[in-house]
Amino acid sequence: MMALARSYKQSSNYLSISRALFYSTETSTIKKKQPDNLYSRISPVGDPNVSVIPILEQWEKEGKSVVFSQIITIIKSLRKFNRYTHALQLSEWMANRKGGLTAPGVAVHLDLVSKAQGVEQAEKYFNSVPDDLKTLQVYGALLNCYAATKSVEKAEATAEKMKQMGTMTTLGYNSMLNLYKKNGDYEKLDKIYLEMLETGVSCDKPTYYIRLSAYALASDIEKMEKVLETMENNSSLGIDWNAYVIASGGYIKSGLPDKALKMLKKSENYIQGNSKGAAWESLIGRYASIGKKDDVYRIWNLYKTSWSKVYNRGYSSMIDALVRLDDIVGVEKLLAEWESQKLSFDFRIPNMLIKAYCTKGLLVKAEAYVDRLVDMGKQPPASTWVLFVTAYTKDNEMEKAAEMLKKCVAAEDMRGCKLDLDVFTACVEYLEENGDLETVEEIEKVFEGRIRVPLISNAESSDDEVEEQSHHRRNDNMF
Repeated sequence: MMALARSYKQSSNYLSISRALFYSTETSTIKKKQPDNLYSRISPVGDPNVSVIPILEQWEKEGKSVVFSQIITIIKSLRKFNRYTHALQLSEWMANRKGGLTAPGVAVHLDLVSKAQGVEQAEKYFNSVPDDLKTLQVYGALLNCYAATKSVEKAEATAEKMKQMGTMTTLGYNSMLNLYKKNGDYEKLDKIYLEMLETGVSCDKPTYYIRLSAYALASDIEKMEKVLETMENNSSLGIDWNAYVIASGGYIKSGLPDKALKMLKKSENYIQGNSKGAAWESLIGRYASIGKKDDVYRIWNLYKTSWSKVYNRGYSSMIDALVRLDDIVGVEKLLAEWESQKLSFDFRIPNMLIKAYCTKGLLVKAEAYVDRLVDMGKQPPASTWVLFVTAYTKDNEMEKAAEMLKKCVAAEDMRGCKLDLDVFTACVEYLEENGDLETVEEIEKVFEGRIRVPLISNAESSDDEVEEQSHHRRNDNMF
């Protein structure tokens, strides 16, 4: 562990609250075809179970030099697309080559360990870091790890220590605000904000975005509108499209679709630069939420005609919107278009149509679609077969449900595979009644930790997709 502590370019930022859609399988976001380079070789490796280190080794075998500044750039890009495991591999490789990391690099590495391996491993790494490297950035990264995993007591203890050290800055307070927002503890959120004002800690753009998002999630329209008004009247904050998208979410939750529509239309006037893709994806989802099908297609067409290339994330946003609008024909056409684009194949995209078929009872059609994908050489992950298990169980076709469950167990890719408790219980009981105890033992082992128990939490509602995206982008530069 000691080797992981000394190199990366100095930076004043220490945290990155990543927007969590799904890890990227996009081959590149570069507009023009690029010559052979490390990024072009590493980027297509979308499976986190496949190491990217052999790519570096092959690069050197070809007599080419690995430039550390290029590795740093690749790490930043991988983090942007939530590919934390690969980013961590590169960080470890660079640390071993250079004999360690500097404080900013340690902060980044700590964040990557937490996201790729869990907060416990992040704690172990933090404890291995020399005291002289446990700077504001590193403590801030640790605080963000706790906040991101909703470890309230540890986050509060770390924040208190940072205050005693005199290193509790705006970013640290923002981490705590975000934690309380996620937990739905609006009393503590207001309290920590007042503490910022009383102690003279400056509020920045992310501070307001987090509070705006929190009040939107809480359907506290009065406070949400007050924060939005403050942002509009403060030219230094540079209000952007996302503020109005967040506000629209608050209005949608509160049953005010007309006001939500007004916010979305206003949001469109602020879309510019590199944020266009994220903006269009957000607008597609929001317009779908209020049933504005024409606007969904209008934004999608704008996305395709104004952007160099639409990748998996864009297609997933549109397909999700059409599923919610019950436009199955539209989804089928869009999936055909997606396949024709020859993007990296991510089964989570066709899974959206498969789930829609299953929900509607079109199981024959769903199976035929999966069969076609298999004929194309695609191997369905367990998360695909789980959709059939659930559908057949609800239809009380337990023989078919058990058949699909066996396919699920046999699947190589178990990522994202969850089974509802009632479905799991029904399948186990059926197999036991039919004397298939061997299969019961196997599925109990495979599904350990993968059983989904119904939860009810306002803080974890689907509208939590409303995030302070400007905050994410602003704090992505840690090198």
